[in-house]
Amino acid sequence: MSDMTPSSTHLVLIPSYNTGPKVYETVAAARAEWNPVWVVVDGSDDGTAQGLLAMQAQDPGLRVWVLPHNQGKGAAVLHGLHEAQRAGFTHALTMDSDGQHPAALIPSFMQASAERPEAMILGRPIFDASAPLLRVRGRRVSNGWTHLETLGAGVADSLYGFRVYPCQALISVMRRQPWMRRFDFDTEAVVRLAWRGVKPINLDAPVKYFSADEGGVSHFRYGRDNLLLTWMHTRLMVEFVLRLPLLLWRRLRRQPPFQT
Repeated sequence: MSDMTPSSTHLVLIPSYNTGPKVYETVAAARAEWNPVWVVVDGSDDGTAQGLLAMQAQDPGLRVWVLPHNQGKGAAVLHGLHEAQRAGFTHALTMDSDGQHPAALIPSFMQASAERPEAMILGRPIFDASAPLLRVRGRRVSNGWTHLETLGAGVADSLYGFRVYPCQALISVMRRQPWMRRFDFDTEAVVRLAWRGVKPINLDAPVKYFSADEGGVSHFRYGRDNLLLTWMHTRLMVEFVLRLPLLLWRRLRRQPPFQT
C-alpha cells in the first residue's frame, strides 16, 4: 500500500470480472505505484467483490464500485469515468485486473499524460514467450483495420488496454452511441477518439499471459469475440466512409504548406 500524495487529476481505473485472487495482486501493485486507484467490479460472483471491499476499508487510496450484474468492460469503465468526472478527475489510466499489465509503468504513463493532457497515452505491447501465437497474429488484423479507419493517425496497437484517456473526451464519445460496452471497447475507443482529433502517443509496455496454474483467467472467446470485433470494424468502416471527407480535410490542414 502506498501513502503517496493522491493525485487530484489522474487516477487508475481497473474494471474487474471474475479474475479470482489475481485481482488482489493487481490492485496492490497499482496502489504501490499510484494514489488513487479505483476498481469497478462488473458483477463478479467469485467472491472478489467482498475481498476488494475489505481492502478498501483498510486503504483510503483505494475505492471500489460494485455493479449489480455483468455489463461488460466498456460499461464498467464508463461507470468509473462518470464517477471520476463527478469527483473532479480529468484523466484515467485503465488496466486489466488479471495481472497482465505492468503496474510499474503507471507513473511514466501518468507523467506522459500530464505533459500532453490533450492526448491519449497508449501502451504498445511487448510480448514474451507466454503470448498465445493466435492472439498475437489476430491482433495484427485488428490493428490493420484500425490503421485504415483512422487514416494512419498513429495508433500502434488498438487492443492493448493499458492506456491513459482524457475522461471528458471518452465520455462524450461513448454517450453518442450504444456500442463500446464489451470487448469492443478498447479498439473502438481509440478509433473514435482519433476521429475527434485526440492524438495517440505510444509507449512500450510488456504484457504477461499467465497460465491457469499461475492463476491466469481469460474471458476471451475466439468465436464470440472475433465475431464482435468483425461487427465492430464493419460498423466503423461504414462510418469511416461517411466521415472520410472531414478526416481528409483535417489531415490536409495539419500538413505543412508545400514549398518549392
